Amino acid sequence: MNLSFGEIFAAIGPVVDPDRPALIHGDHVVRWGDFHRRTDALAATCLAAGAVAGDRIALLMRNGPAYGEAMVAGFKARLVHVNVNYRYTGEELFYILDNSDSTVLVYDAEFAPIVASIRDRLNVKLFLQVGGETPDFATDFETAAASGATLPPQAHSPEDMLFIYTGGTTGMPKGVMWEQGALWELMNAGNPEPAANLAEHVAQVKAGIGINRSLVLPPLMHGTGLIIALSTLARGGTVVTLPGHAFDAEEALKTCAAQDCNYAVIVGDAFARPLLRGLDAGVGSIGSLVTMISSGTMWSPEVKAGLLKHNPALMIVDSLGSSEGLGLGASVQTSANAGAATRFIADGRTLVLDENMQPVVPGSGQMGRIARAGPIPLGYWKDPAKSATTFVTVEGVRYSIPGDFAIIEEDGSFTLLGRGSQCINTAGEKVFPEEVEEALKTHPAIDDALVFGVPDEKWGNSVTAVVEAHAPVTTEELQAHVRKSLAGYKTPKRIVTVTKVPRAPNGKADYEAAKRLTV
Repeated sequence: MNLSFGEIFAAIGPVVDPDRPALIHGDHVVRWGDFHRRTDALAATCLAAGAVAGDRIALLMRNGPAYGEAMVAGFKARLVHVNVNYRYTGEELFYILDNSDSTVLVYDAEFAPIVASIRDRLNVKLFLQVGGETPDFATDFETAAASGATLPPQAHSPEDMLFIYTGGTTGMPKGVMWEQGALWELMNAGNPEPAANLAEHVAQVKAGIGINRSLVLPPLMHGTGLIIALSTLARGGTVVTLPGHAFDAEEALKTCAAQDCNYAVIVGDAFARPLLRGLDAGVGSIGSLVTMISSGTMWSPEVKAGLLKHNPALMIVDSLGSSEGLGLGASVQTSANAGAATRFIADGRTLVLDENMQPVVPGSGQMGRIARAGPIPLGYWKDPAKSATTFVTVEGVRYSIPGDFAIIEEDGSFTLLGRGSQCINTAGEKVFPEEVEEALKTHPAIDDALVFGVPDEKWGNSVTAVVEAHAPVTTEELQAHVRKSLAGYKTPKRIVTVTKVPRAPNGKADYEAAKRLTV
């Protein structure tokens, strides 16, 4: 079923129970009846300001109801969503707004000073400020949302786009161009009863089929949180987010119980370990959850097993994907296989290619790069050279190759090794940081770890680690622990213990910051 999100929201808005919450953020609740009217009004405001179909709408916001409203309003107006990292400084913010040619900017009041400092250099037609005292150059978000402005019917198309800007590991952020029809095809395929057309989808929404109350813990401005929130709303469900500027595991567990959430999304151990500590301490509950999903970074088997002890009926889904390719594979754990090693199963559209762009023979032990066919992005916005290296055609089939390395097993499953961009070449041997990090985190004293290469005259690059420990532990103890499961050359030659391993708000590793901690 090839649909745009704009036509989906226009169609389901009138049929969803108007009293059902669409967005819950602490005490702030937006119900579907209001959500439909407010997003129509916001969309009409954007068009009245001169935005036209295909223009970009940038969202510079923390998690909250305004993010969901602005996102859906953009789809309804046929504007292209642009996510903006709220940690960006002035020039970083200018780059992404200029590079994306954004016409509309929606931003939280806390960012008003930085927006004001660069606004004269932008081609933005409409600034919408959420909260605070609205400056002369901007329009108050709440006034626009509550205006009752009507939105004329729009000529929605599955080719309407959505951008996901990704920082990657090198260079400036790149805008990954997704057609909305391709994204919806992937989302709809995950439905146990996939709808064949818009009428069937609307009927399912009206009947309450596939509706989730999703606890979205990562930032909405990152792909993992964004995709789950969008999928939840497109089925008439409820997105639950947490107030506050930092992840609070205890608040998450209390909210999960209080709001009776049945679905939760996290990003690996950075979220899962604090949640498990809270549960072990008797805080909150995950008893209402049917599914907990993670994407974007590795999630340790022992932590999954710990969570399953607190909800034996829970299904844990470790999803392998990136902004450049969703649905690369999934590893599912339940109480039946708790603690099992993480192996990803694909759906037939994922394979592993060798350096000659040929499929690796399953069971050969040969390493290769994961490639994904089917619904994939069009490329990177304004970057044809990078697009040509990531999105390639092999024997007439177009693939996305985000850069993950893996070994495909005889049964067709594959073991993830890590990102080639972070691979450490030490004395001619390749070491993927992720597998060393996982080995370190299995030590009972270690809560988190990052591993990277440091230039070394003897080794070329020396395997180095920063670890976060809750109990005293020596470098020698940790080195011996790693050697129990990995080859000696993969053992960190230097290990630095820090108070907190540096990670972004979405839980992803900040390797550059980690390297600075070893200087």
